[in-house]
Amino acid sequence: MADYNFDLFTIGAGSGGVRASRMAASFGAKVAVAEERYLGGTCVNVGCIPKKLLVYASEYGEGFADARGFGWEVGPTRLDWKKLIENKDREIRRLNGVYRRLLTEAGATIIEERATLLDRHTVAIGDRRLTARYILIATGSWPVLPQVPGAEHAITSNEAFHLESRPERVILVGGGYIAVEFAGIFHGMGSRVTLVHRGPKVLRGFDEELRETLGREMTKRGIELRLDSRIAAIEKPGGSPVRARLDNGDTIDADLIMYATGRAPNTRGLGLEQAGVRLNEKGAVVVDEYSRTSVDNIYAVGDCTDRIMLTPVAIAEGRAVAETLFNNRPMKVDYAGVPSAVFSQPNLGTVGLTEDQARKQFGDIAVYRSSFRPLRHTLSGRDETTFMKLVVDRGTDRVLGCHMIGPDAGEIIQGLAIALKCNATKAQFDATIGIHPTAAEEFVTMRAAS
Repeated sequence: MADYNFDLFTIGAGSGGVRASRMAASFGAKVAVAEERYLGGTCVNVGCIPKKLLVYASEYGEGFADARGFGWEVGPTRLDWKKLIENKDREIRRLNGVYRRLLTEAGATIIEERATLLDRHTVAIGDRRLTARYILIATGSWPVLPQVPGAEHAITSNEAFHLESRPERVILVGGGYIAVEFAGIFHGMGSRVTLVHRGPKVLRGFDEELRETLGREMTKRGIELRLDSRIAAIEKPGGSPVRARLDNGDTIDADLIMYATGRAPNTRGLGLEQAGVRLNEKGAVVVDEYSRTSVDNIYAVGDCTDRIMLTPVAIAEGRAVAETLFNNRPMKVDYAGVPSAVFSQPNLGTVGLTEDQARKQFGDIAVYRSSFRPLRHTLSGRDETTFMKLVVDRGTDRVLGCHMIGPDAGEIIQGLAIALKCNATKAQFDATIGIHPTAAEEFVTMRAAS
């Protein structure tokens, strides 16, 4: 057997790469992890964690307003943006240290430099050459700016986490989860927000009623939705920080334009092609069900494979690779019933099939819906609607999909995801006693189907 420097060399220290590396090292493998930017990847540094912290911060404004309905007299309030960003950055640095500790305590070697492939077993780090029996690509994805004149005047979500001040007027471009989340963040902090999206509704791919409900709720809050619209050009005229010119001729002035129109697999310049690794038309690494690439000793996990771009999915894929290669336990990831949440305002949570997907796959389905005003807002006076939906196969009574818009939707759907993984039926939902008074109890009390 060839003598290699490492049993596993991982390129990328994000969620998937770290999980695979830690577990491989715990199984006795000699592991190295190369990371050129920051430990923890997108999720920890410019994704899930800082975004959720900003969501929390943005919710306080409505909380102060709602408090009056409960007898609280709240005095003048002011957001200290710099303090918020400093506190957020401090927490991110702490998490960077946690990831470093997880790797080093597992026995992995951390190399904080760029690594590229020279061949199927060799990586280059500067002038150094290191060899590995197996190589894992876990380089994630990167936000992209479209080819629009003046796009250099716009930012992406990466830069949004490091703004020096809060912009008074913001244009969000896109209709996916990043766009709607940042629309809520900036609006909640006092900015005037316009969301420009080329489609007729936000959140393509989600259940249609969720899409419609969220659009209405965003409009209620004062976010301007410019749907079926595209930005034709971005200008920076005198007297206005930035101006968006739409395809219908309208113009919108703003202090900031942020694009959230997609992320591309971060695979350029890694030497993948010269090592024989096949990429698809998007630049994503093509893998099989075990995350193995077209080169049998090179694997890939996470966003760079363009399967499901979610942190827990990357973690599951990383674990499966480690188990397969170093624990004599071949493992595949089950992509059915992966739950997800959008930290819009209000929150959105979903697991399983949408109504349209269920009709196409199962034909005869029953749909249960509940729409109501949250108990909190009977006193706060806020005009907000919580919406819930169950999609059920009439033939087997199995629940195929659970969908929700409302406070803590992600927390509630996580529990229901377990039920769906266990193939729970509507009768079992009905037999479950609810917790009262909660919004979640609606999922076990819906009786009228359509």
